[in-house]
Parts: sequence; C-alpha cells; structure tokens
Amino acid sequence: MRSSGILMHISSLPSPYGIGTMGKAAYDFVDFLEKAGQKLWQILPIHPTSYGDSPYQSFSVFAGNPYFIDFDMLKDDGLLKKSDYADIKWGKKATDVDYATIYKYRFDVLRKAFEAFKKTSSKAYEAFKEEKSYWLDDYALYMALKFKNDGKAWSQWDEEIKLRKNIEKYKEQLSDDIEYWKFIQFKFFEQWEKLKAYANKKGIKIIGDIPIYVAYDSVDVWVNPELFTLDENLDLVEVAGCPPDAFAVTGQLWGNPIYNWELMKKDGYSWWVRRMKATAEMYDVIRIDHFRGFDSYYSIPASHKTAEHGEWKQGPGIELFKTLNEKIGQKEIIAENLGFLTPSVHKLLEEAGYPGMKILQFGFDPSGDSEYLPHNYERNCVVYTGTHDNEPAEGWRKNTSKKELRFCYKYLKIGNKNFSWEFIRAIWASVADMAIAQMQDFLGLDSRARMNVPSTIGTNWRWRAKKSDFSDSLALKIREMTKLYGR
Repeated sequence: MRSSGILMHISSLPSPYGIGTMGKAAYDFVDFLEKAGQKLWQILPIHPTSYGDSPYQSFSVFAGNPYFIDFDMLKDDGLLKKSDYADIKWGKKATDVDYATIYKYRFDVLRKAFEAFKKTSSKAYEAFKEEKSYWLDDYALYMALKFKNDGKAWSQWDEEIKLRKNIEKYKEQLSDDIEYWKFIQFKFFEQWEKLKAYANKKGIKIIGDIPIYVAYDSVDVWVNPELFTLDENLDLVEVAGCPPDAFAVTGQLWGNPIYNWELMKKDGYSWWVRRMKATAEMYDVIRIDHFRGFDSYYSIPASHKTAEHGEWKQGPGIELFKTLNEKIGQKEIIAENLGFLTPSVHKLLEEAGYPGMKILQFGFDPSGDSEYLPHNYERNCVVYTGTHDNEPAEGWRKNTSKKELRFCYKYLKIGNKNFSWEFIRAIWASVADMAIAQMQDFLGLDSRARMNVPSTIGTNWRWRAKKSDFSDSLALKIREMTKLYGR
C-alpha cells in the first residue's frame, strides 16, 4: 500500500522547556499528521544520549531518553508543581536545543518528581520493574555509578567496579539512586506507550531507528564485554567507521566497539534477539541503520586517528535475520542501505526482503544514470528527499554544484520557486511504496535547520520547530498532494 510521512525527531517538537517531549506538542503533531493525511511518523533513536548528544551514541539500547519525559504530565500526576520547572531558563532560542542547560537542570526536576513518587504506592511501577528487569537493573546501577563518578565513562572507573566486582556492595550503597533511575524509565515508557497508542488509533505508524552499533560508554558493553572485541583490560581493540569517500576524505571514525560475531553466533544471537524484541515493542516499523554492516563491516584499529587504514571484515549475514524471524517473528523493517554497496550487500537485502532506501538528493550527478533518480525506483523501497544526515532540500539547492543543480532543474522541470515542495512532489509521485520528507522541507527551511552534519560535534541535533509551523493551511496543502498521488 502506498503511504507517506514526515521525519521529525521528538527533540524537534516545540516546548517551553528547552527540548521536545512526549507531552501536548507530540499529541498536537500526531493531530497535524492526521490532518495532513499522513500515515507515518519517523523519528530518530529515543535512547539516552551520551557525549555529543547524538541519538546514535547511547548509554543503553533498551532505555528511554529522560529528556523526552514531559514535565506537565508529571504535574498532572501530582509529582511536580509548575514552579519546579517553569521558572527555569531552558535556553536562549525557541528553535534551538541547549543541551548543556538541559543536562544541568532536567535531572534535578526529575529528582523532585521521584521524591514525591516515593510517598505513593504503584502496582504498575512494580510490574514495570519486573517486566523490564532483564535490562533495567543493570541500567539503573550503571547510571547511578556514572553520576557517582562525575559522568566519567565506565572504562575510567576504579578497577573494582570497572570489572564488575563486589557489585552487591554498590547496589546497597546506591539503592536510592538506583530506584531513581528506574522511576525515570517507568515514567518514560508510561508516556511513550500512551503517545504511541494515540498515534496508532489515528492510523499513524511510528518508524523508529535502531543503530547497528552501541556506544563504548554504555551499560551494554560494561555488562557484556565478551560480546565485543576488547582486550584483557576491556580496552578497545578495533572500532567502527566508514572508509574515505567523496564526502569524507579521511573516512568516518565513529569509534563504536566492534561485535564479537563469532561468539554471538554460538549463543544464537541472544543479545540481538532481546534487543530486536524490545525495539519491536517500541515502534511499528524499524529502520535498521547501516544495514550493509551486517554483510561486511569496516574495522579500524582503535589507536588510529582517522578511518583511512581500516579493513573490511565479514558480518553475520542472512543467518542473523533468519534467527530473529524464528525467535520473534517477522517485523516491518526498512534497511538503510546507503553508502558503498557490493553485490553481496544487494544479495543480503534481497534475501531479507526488506525495502531499501533512496535519497533524491543523491540522484543528480549529471555523469550517470543514478539509482536515486525516480525513474529507477522499484516499488519495494522507501524514498526520502533527504535524511537527518542531509541538508534540507532548500539548503541542498543553495550549496550543491551548478552542474548538479542544472541537471536537477532539467530532470524535475523546475526552478528555484517552491523548490523544496517540488522535491517532495517528485518522491510523492514516484512508484516507491513509502515516501518520507523532513519537516524542514515542508517548511522550506535551508541548512540553518539541518539536523546533523556527520563526523562533527557541537552543533548537531539542535533544530526545533515552532508551534506556529504546524498550521491548518500547511496540513491541507500536504493532504492535497498526498491525495493527488494516491498516498
């Protein structure tokens, strides 16, 4: 069935408290999607973010991001007073996320809510702790220890706790802090499940994102070091990244630990089964980031400062996905199959049967007939004007080469006028089963609203929409185009 949707992360929703949350603005956005005739809301990973604030570098692949818990909903629960959070200056601009300020104040507000919660009793909370204990207990201990150690990575903790010795002693010492982190997760999932149910009731599916790799500074690595290629001191031996290309002359050095695929295979990929099951419970559709890494992955010695001198190694291939299907059933999945693709990657995608991705921005090299041009699309794909890693269409128009732009104008029969809308029209009109555009493109914004510039830190993941952006007139315009092209 043909469908379409909008890519916008929760952090980008409007809010008076510095960052988008799962509160009223999220419900209003779902209503906007419904008015606009959309069936899909795509978001980025919603796990707790670490250094650099990237949703692709998280302390846990199971936990939810505390930044997205809505204060007003906690007030309605009787756990906060408005004065606990409304009088705090959460940032300078309504269209920007000031992560330093969020980090400085948000956890203190959540602590106040926790202190009030301790005076109550909740069967739902006890049931939640039992249901999620397979990851929640370790996560809560990890976060309590991290704050006790001034936010340092677990690899810099004292040897005893780094190697997880005398764990019971720390559980006793930090029992109240551990309970605080469990409470945060309880409220996160309570609010998330309500929001997802609301979207689903409106006929809208949520597309979530599962990064292929985990952060080195994560509970996942601290608790399961044997699942990664670490040395006897639990230091990194090799890290993930991408080789040099036209976009990054020294490659991309992501720094994530590499999986010990051989060991994972021996135990039936049990960690991946748990991870995928939990992810499938959170989202309706799962976008698997860097899908090609399951065929073969680029490994770089941990001591290297760039990604120039890595090597390709064999991944688990189709066996992993067959195991996941056997253990948890087939799920609706999108494979992010961008970048350097070999015949074996194409074969893996074909065997798995997942739709791959097409990016319209990548199609306008005048020297060749690109697979990213609409006339080359197959139905079983998901097409984007651009992803969170790309410029908004208007930014691309301003910054791309003259040759590419001339070819784009010729191919789409357009000019500068309403450029981003013509970009959207091109993918809405295509044969692709799914078409998705960034919210920035519907608003005609340029690169100042860009979500992420890969391999950089400091200015990413910050863009936020204004409440006035989600007008009825814009919803009607989107709806008319969507109806015109049968989506």
